[in-house]
Amino acid sequence: MECSTKLCNIMKGWKPFFVMILVQLSFTGMNVFYRLAINDNMNMSILIAYRSIFGAAFIIPIALIKEKNVRPKLTWTILFQAFFCGLLGLTIPQNLYTASMNLTSATIPAAMANLSPAMTFILAIIFRLEALKLGTMEGKLKVLGTTIGIGGAMLVTFYKGVDVPMWQTHFLHVGHHQGPATDRPVLGSLLAILSYMAYSSWLIIQTKMSQKYPCQYSCTALVLSMAAIQAVVFALCTERDWSQWRLGCNIRLYTALYAGIVHSGMTTTLIAWCVNVRGPLFVSIFNPVGLVLVAFAATILLNEKLHLGTVIGSVLIAIGLYFVLWGKSKEMKKMMKCSSESEAMKVVVSAHP
Repeated sequence: MECSTKLCNIMKGWKPFFVMILVQLSFTGMNVFYRLAINDNMNMSILIAYRSIFGAAFIIPIALIKEKNVRPKLTWTILFQAFFCGLLGLTIPQNLYTASMNLTSATIPAAMANLSPAMTFILAIIFRLEALKLGTMEGKLKVLGTTIGIGGAMLVTFYKGVDVPMWQTHFLHVGHHQGPATDRPVLGSLLAILSYMAYSSWLIIQTKMSQKYPCQYSCTALVLSMAAIQAVVFALCTERDWSQWRLGCNIRLYTALYAGIVHSGMTTTLIAWCVNVRGPLFVSIFNPVGLVLVAFAATILLNEKLHLGTVIGSVLIAIGLYFVLWGKSKEMKKMMKCSSESEAMKVVVSAHP
């Protein structure tokens, strides 16, 4: 019985880790679909609008049923936070991200994800959600792990090296050789950076919102509803051709459904839960893993070549994540120990005559 309890506690402790791996797998699938939709000349602002609409339509019924009796009272503050979560977490970063992909390639915007942990770390320190604590072991581990992870992601991005033999398939080899409509790498990279700056800001606001509105399904439903309104208004302002809004039984519909239901509906809920449980830094530190997964997915599914730099960078990212998770684990253990000692002290004081 005791072993079973210990096993349950261990699995519970690792749950956020597995959840974030699922999030990054979802991110990888989204990149593959986005690339195929771009090759099909789909207007990406319309895709983002459909993504938010499908995501909201998916999550709202779940929120109404599962959190009917536990949902806190909706206030203007929560609505205000939901508006900016939708704006900074979905509408702005997704439009910038797809614009970057259209101007460059699928690799460059995915590579810029390695900047998000550093941005989030700085913002979390500013808003006092994280402490630097360079004088402690856990603080040094977090900084070292973040640095190694970013270095690994940079290596994957900018160093190719020799080709690594790997099994490949032409299963999704559709329009792979169609390059972006306009090759402007500097502007595309800048848009990707701005996208992740908005994303990092969203993690901070999401943390504040989760504290006041700790219902992950209802929270996601509110954010996606706000994002749907924003994205539709933006798409209507940028695209006047109504034929572009038509969805057939093709890659455009599949991309909108996947991005809306899987990535916006399910993944945003998982991210909101992880932010509430482990904080924004824990969520953002997994972004470089998405770059590795995208590289492997592009190799296997889109017939791109795998290079030595990708392999070495992947190892560095794994090491970096280990150090960060180790630091977070030591930090949480220290907090739990301090809390236990504080409670014990209170009991002693109250029991003293």
